[in-house]
Order: sequence, then structure tokens, then C-alpha cells
Amino acid sequence: MSDSILKALQSLADAFNAHDLDRIMSHFADDAVLEMPRGPDPWGRRFEGKAAVREGLAARFRGLPDVHYEIDTHFVAGDVGISRWTISGTTPAGEKVRANGCDFYTFRDGLVVKKDSFWKIIDA
Repeated sequence: MSDSILKALQSLADAFNAHDLDRIMSHFADDAVLEMPRGPDPWGRRFEGKAAVREGLAARFRGLPDVHYEIDTHFVAGDVGISRWTISGTTPAGEKVRANGCDFYTFRDGLVVKKDSFWKIIDA
């Protein structure tokens, strides 16, 4: 199972860099949950269900239209895959973003049921 999760993590990273939302969503279960690093609650902003997850990820692309993940490494422990990366991009207002972060993916039957994202907070 760990080999299939590792392959899924790399495929997800490639799909994010291609900005291919359909390919990204092909990895998610219908009952998936997405927890973004920023939001009104301790877990950030939560999106529940495949349609909501898709909208949450689409918002990420709107917020950083040229988003790119690099220096990515992937790890697997049981049904959890972890992707570490450096994200970069430019907001629509022209602000440059570059930060280290990671995603914790929980898999069931080969599909993502939870994606929990964390980014470092950059203080100027």
C-alpha cells in the first residue's frame, strides 16, 4: 500500500503544479475533507464533500494563480501520506508568497479522505 500512496502523492504534486483541478480531484473520495491552513477555526477552514473540496482548492488557485510547489518530498506511515514542499506564487494584488509547508493526506481504498495543510507563517 505504501508504494501506491507514494505514487498518489507524487501524482498530486504534479497535478497541483499543472493547475489541473480535474486530475487533483480524481484522487479524492466523495466524502473527502479539506482543511486549509488559514481560517476562522483552529483547523483553518474546512471543506466537506468532494464538491466543497474542489471549490476550496479552486479558491487556492484563484488566490495564487501562479502557485508552484517545489522541493517536494513524500513519506508514508500506514494510511497517511505526508508531502513536504516549498510553495511560491503571486497573489492577484502582486504580493509574492514563498513558504515551507506540508500536507497530511489520509487515504482509504486508494483515495484521499482528508487533506490537512500547514504552511509556515512569514513575518516581515
